[in-house]
Order: sequence, then structure tokens, then C-alpha cells
Amino acid sequence: MFKSVGRQVCAFDLEWVPDPASGRRVYGLPQTMPDADVLDVMWARAGATADKPRPHLKTALCRVVAVTAVIREQQPDGGIHLRLTTLPRQLDQLMDEGELIATFLGYLGQHHPQLVGFNSQTADLPILLQRGLVAGISAADFCRRADKGWGSDYFSRHGDAHIDLKQTLSGWGIATPTLHELAAAMGIPGQVGTEPHDVVDWWVEGDLRSIVAQSQYDALSTYLVWLRAGRFAGFFNPEQYGEEEERVRAMLRDRIAQGDPHLTLYLDRWDSFTPQPADARVIPLAVAAEATDQAA
Repeated sequence: MFKSVGRQVCAFDLEWVPDPASGRRVYGLPQTMPDADVLDVMWARAGATADKPRPHLKTALCRVVAVTAVIREQQPDGGIHLRLTTLPRQLDQLMDEGELIATFLGYLGQHHPQLVGFNSQTADLPILLQRGLVAGISAADFCRRADKGWGSDYFSRHGDAHIDLKQTLSGWGIATPTLHELAAAMGIPGQVGTEPHDVVDWWVEGDLRSIVAQSQYDALSTYLVWLRAGRFAGFFNPEQYGEEEERVRAMLRDRIAQGDPHLTLYLDRWDSFTPQPADARVIPLAVAAEATDQAA
């Protein structure tokens, strides 16, 4: 699966939305055209239908509006420090896209954590590169390739500098689960709330706070799936794994106490799952039905 657990691990999630400015340039639309009309053109060019009026747009035509990371740091004394960090720093204040990407890539280039994502090889990393180019930023430390081996080379498809859990755990076939499906099957919060979220709806409504919250939820789920994968691969024994999960719960409780009440939804959703005892037997339905018939 992966060969090691880094001394510093960064499990991250991005959220992005259609960028009208890019749409105007790419399709030669007038600057005076309203954003809503530009978005309609962009979706139409991407193959919109009555059944699918908002098809996925190419990432170069989208703007990154939020990034969240769960960062696990192993201290010199062996202790573990866990933190949740988000850009934009103010949940309801939009951040310049170039500054957001430069800040995140600057952190990666300086500290070289083991990067963990879900569908990050195909989506998250490419959009950071593409939109970084669009914004005209420099990310020299992040882009520097390793002289020998793979080291902290985020561009290598080999090594453990960048772990894409979707690629590692599921591949790309028709049966590939979403992060939400895979997480929920494990007893980890997938979808938080009663309805599937739509980042574009939130963006059109000006609800940046909900977009940022979703980014935090997805980063937390990505981290918890990585922990489970680490346990599966033998990097955490049962006691260590329990301690790692408790660190996440403690971090959430601290953030809630500091004024992030929306994280209560995530913690409550997590607590709502009833863990199956380790020694619980799974009885095939046919056997269970036969036993019922005999009892009758």
C-alpha cells in the first residue's frame, strides 16, 4: 500500500468552483456578460443536458476557494501533535486564489510532509498546478525534484511523498466508491447532513462558510481513512490506532470549544455509528433463514 508513515503527514482537501473570468477568456465572452450567464455558457460548452445541466468543468476553468489540511506531526520526543488548518482563515471571507495556492504550496515546499488525498493525483494536485499558473505565482520549493530516489518528490508516481487513497484502495473502475461511500462503510463520517452537498449552489448563493465547512469535513474523513489504511498495513497496532482516533476527537472538541460549532455535526455523525465488536460473527442470510425455519 505505502511503505512508511512520515514524521509529518498532511491529509488535505480542496474545494473549487467555476471561474467566470477564465470562462470569458477561454470562450471570448464580453467582460460585461453577467457571471451567471458566463457559467451557463461554460456548462453548455462542457456538454450540459437536461438530465445533467452542470457537468464537470475542466479544472483549468475552475477557481480554488478553500483548502483544508489535517496535519500530524511527530515530535522529537515521540509525541504526536494534530491540528486542523484551513484557508481562507476566516470562514466567510474569500481569499485571493493566488495567495491561497501559494500559501499551501509554500507550506508543502518548506516542510515536505507526506501528502495524503483522495483522488488527489487526478484532480487536486493538477488543479493546484494549473490554477497556480493562471494566478502567476511561484512555488519553487514545492516544484523542486529530488536528486536521488523519490524523497519528497510530489511529482513522482512512485514512493510515499504523495499518497492518493483512491488510487491505492480502489483504482478507477465502475465499482470505485466515492470518499463518502468508502468512509461511511468504515463507520467514518461521509456525507454530513441530510442532503448531498452542492458546492456550486453554495457559491452562487454566496455561502462560502458552507464550502469551507465541507472542505474541513472531507479533510477529516480523508485523514481517518488514511489512519484505517495505516492500521490495515501494520503501522498502528490496535492500541495505537485507538489513540490516533482519540486525538482526532480531542482536536474536534477543542475546535468546537474555540468557536467552530459546525464541527459538532461531524463529531455527532461519527458518534452515531455503532462500532461492530471485533469478535462479532457475520451470519450469512441463507444460514440465518434456515435457522429461523427450523425454530418455527
